[in-house]
Formats: sequence, C-alpha cells, structure tokens
Amino acid sequence: MSDPNVRDMTPEEVAAGLTEGRILLVDVREPNEIAAEAYPDAVDAPLSTFDPSQLPDPQGRQVVFACRSGRRSITASLAAQAHGLPYKAHLAGGIIGWKEAGLPTKT
Repeated sequence: MSDPNVRDMTPEEVAAGLTEGRILLVDVREPNEIAAEAYPDAVDAPLSTFDPSQLPDPQGRQVVFACRSGRRSITASLAAQAHGLPYKAHLAGGIIGWKEAGLPTKT
C-alpha cells in the first residue's frame, strides 16, 4: 500500500505532532464518514472534491493526510505533490490504525 513518494507516519508520530503543534492533519474521508467518527483536530478535505489549492495554509506545520485505512491519504498526498506542494506524509493505517493505537476520536 506504500508509495516511495509518500512517507508513512505512525499514529503515535501523528498524535505527538498534533499535540506539539507540528502537524496539520488533513482528513480526506467523505463527509458521512467524518460525521460518524472523526480525528480530533483534523481539517476536512474529502477526496471526492479534493483540490490541493484549497488546502489551508499549514503555517509552518507538516501536512499529513489521513483516511480510513491509508489508501486515499496516499492518493491525496500524490495529488498535492502533482500540484507542486511539498506534502509527502500520510497516516499509515488511517483511522483504523489510529483507534488500534488507542488514540481518541470524536463522534
């Protein structure tokens, strides 16, 4: 599931980066998925309408894409890179891995 142009980040790495203010987490799941269960502190950018130019300014933080299992987040990262953005990281395992790591979600 990996791509050499996208760095896998563990749930623990992403959670620490969020806590320390070093990461901007971008959830590319669809609105119905986000409504059911969401990452705390993520911004939403559904892949079905994904436009890299509409992503918020990360203000010096590392952009990390996230989805359900880690496939769509790779697609989003590659699309952002094709748009000229240096966004090369995703949450490996998605929200499934996030929850398996015991990290909180919001409903």
